[in-house]
Order: sequence, then structure tokens, then C-alpha cells
Amino acid sequence: MRLVGAALFFSFAATTALAQTQPQSQRQPPKPPARPAQGQPPAAAKPQDPVAASYVALPEAERIAIQTDLIWSGEYNGLATADFGARAIAAVKAFQKRLGTKETGVLNPKERGQLAAAARAKRDAVGWRIVDDLATGARIGIPTKTTPNTAVAGSTSRYSSAQSDVVIESFRIAEPSTTLAAVYDAQRKVPDSKITYNVIRGDAFTISGMRGLKKLYMRGQFKGGEVRGFSIVYDQAVDTIMEPVTVAMASTYQAFPATPIANLPPPRRKIEYGSGAFVSADGHIITSREMTEACQTYTIAGYGPADRVAEDKDRGLALLRVYGARDVKPLALGDASSAPSGTLVGVADPDRQSGGGNVSTLPLRFVAGTGARAALDPTPGLGFAGAPIVDANGRMLGIADVSTVAVAGAAGGSFATLIPSDAVKAFLAAQKVPVAATGTTDAKMAAVRIICVRK
Repeated sequence: MRLVGAALFFSFAATTALAQTQPQSQRQPPKPPARPAQGQPPAAAKPQDPVAASYVALPEAERIAIQTDLIWSGEYNGLATADFGARAIAAVKAFQKRLGTKETGVLNPKERGQLAAAARAKRDAVGWRIVDDLATGARIGIPTKTTPNTAVAGSTSRYSSAQSDVVIESFRIAEPSTTLAAVYDAQRKVPDSKITYNVIRGDAFTISGMRGLKKLYMRGQFKGGEVRGFSIVYDQAVDTIMEPVTVAMASTYQAFPATPIANLPPPRRKIEYGSGAFVSADGHIITSREMTEACQTYTIAGYGPADRVAEDKDRGLALLRVYGARDVKPLALGDASSAPSGTLVGVADPDRQSGGGNVSTLPLRFVAGTGARAALDPTPGLGFAGAPIVDANGRMLGIADVSTVAVAGAAGGSFATLIPSDAVKAFLAAQKVPVAATGTTDAKMAAVRIICVRK
């Protein structure tokens, strides 16, 4: 990993340096060519390496594609750039050696096809996709089959495997007076880390080594008062899988892409389904504010029309009320401050259950992030926005805030966080809602489907 970290950083630094040209006013005027001494013939020009020349003649996109495929085949641990240098040529020879063909440094059509096929198989095996990261605005490659679990909390996205033997985190730090050096120093001092390679140069840093018994690679980049970057921590047992993934991620990562992701979510549906829970005997229902945004009418399945009587933008909550409802079972409130997990209780989108309205449950983990809220893992599906999450005793730990956002290469994605019960209690107290002293601990009795109709 040390060699990988060093190679990736210096490839990146060289690429950055090529883009930094000196201002015209500061350049020295070119010197005239030296004249040969009288009576002596001019020195012969140094012959160009025919192998290097063959790559110069290729289109830039093909040079980058070959290097990218060499990364995935395991022969190349640098960044894929327009410069096809000596290390890339050595990687071609290494691939040819593995094939048992002549090590010319230049791929013939058959070898090029074999390289492309080998790389494609490796990418497909891990589910490689380049996406626009939801939390940071960066563009990042993710092995989606290796890390199928996604959680977003504040300014951090977390992509992890089922057993957490691979964890990728994309981060954005934009606090006042943020500096690259401060972030770099803080990351080097993370407990239980053994750093084998670290360097900061220009507007970027690279750190690699071990965190506990797991391998670590991290990169950060500074621009406009903020640092964006990513870290990869994985078990040594998956090193053969993750080393080319790590190199590919470093090669494709764009902390500040030229074409940033759209900040607007996909258009909201005309009719949208969400969930909520009764929190008072007078018919008050707690749910997420985003789920109720821009609705013209609200209907509570089994109870009838409802009004939105209050909202709290900061906490992300909304309060609905059904008037005249009888035999309402308000849900008892619990404490989420130390809970590691809970069970979501809500009503899925009717399209997901053939038009039915059955109450469903889903076990969830609370994943800590850099933001104030915990992320929910796995992310609840359609219809569960605003659903209560309860502990083992049936008391509400909070509600699910599910957001839909634009994702590159897909119609849309979603992420979810826990709005904790403390926020719910404070919101209800501010609205002077008479919360029952003792509520039901049967969440299925309190959970309801909310139908939102927009223009």
C-alpha cells in the first residue's frame, strides 16, 4: 500500500503541475539555438524512442483507456493520464509477460482485446460505477457490488460491504478557517493508525498505511476554503480485490468537478405516499417535513382528510392533524441518545405491495456521521418517509427522514437519516401538543399512511 500511495500521489502531482503554466509576463524569452563550431557538423538529433512515439500517435482517450485497463488488470498503480510514460510502458510489458507473449511494450490488436476483457471482468465483478457523491459534490468511483450499503449523514457519504470489511467514506470539510494542513495533521493522528506513507504538496495530500489491522488509503484536496476527499479502509484478506479498486478510485476521483452535480432533486410526484405516527389522543400526527412539502391536500388512510398545522424547517418535522378521529392510539416516546439500532414501522408505497396498505417493519442500524443526525442503514424504500422508528420496547426513537436526490447515471437516489425523539419532543412542546403521558408501545397501532396530492 505504501508503494501504491506514493505512486498515486506523485502521478497526481505531476498531472497538476502540467496544468499550472507560468504567466506570459514572467517567462524568459527563448534563447537562440547554439551554433556549431566553425568547421564542425551539427550534432545529430537524439532519436525518439519508437515505443513512446507509438503511444504519442494514439488519441488521448485511447492512451487513458489503456492505462485504466492496466490499473484494473493489476499491472499499473499510477493515475491514468494523457502522458503515457515509462511506468505505463513497463506495465504493458508486465501484462505481455503474464500473457506469455513478446514483451515489446506495444499492444497488438489481440493483446489490446485481451487487456480490455480482463479489465472489464474485474470492473464487473465489483460493480464499478462513477457517481456524483451526494454529500460532498465530488465525483467518485464506487465498487457497488463490494459496497452495496450506502449511508449519507451531513457532509459524509459511507459506502460499505455487508460485513464492513470494506468501508469507503467521502468527506467534505468546510468549517471556518479550514486549511489543508490542519485536516492532513488531524487525519495522521487518528487513533489506532500506523501511517507508512504521507505527503502534502500543493493543494492535495495522500496518506496510506494501516488502521488497526486494516489497510488504509486517504486522499484530500483543497479549494475555495474547503477540503474534499475520500478514505478507504479494508481487511487485508480482500487486498487482491481492493488494491486495483483503490488505484482506480484515486485515478478517477474529482474533488471539484468542472460540471458539478445538480443541486435540485428530481421532480416530485403528483401523488406521493409517506408514513407517520399518532402522537396525541387529539389526532396529531408526526411526520417528515420533506414528505409533506408542496402538498395541496393530505389524507390519512383509514381516517380521512388532515391539515398540516405546523412545521419545523430546522428539525425537518411536520405536524398533521385529523379532527374528530376516535380510538386513536398515540405512540409512546423513547430516547434515541444511545440506541445503536431500531425498527422502522411504516406503510410502503402501494405500488410495492399491489395496492395494499399493510404496515411493514424494517430493522435499521444507526450509522454515525459528521453531521448531527445518524444515517439509516439500509435506506428505507418508497412510502417510509416520516415513518416512526422504535426500540425493542415499542417506544419511538425518532422518525425516518428520507430524501430523494439526483445521482449521475441513474434516475434518482435516496438517503435517510434519523430525526431523533428529542427533536420530536421539542417540536411538540413548542406547538403545545398534549402528548399522552402513557402511549401505546404497539407501533403498528399508531403508524399511518399519509397521501399527499400536489398540483
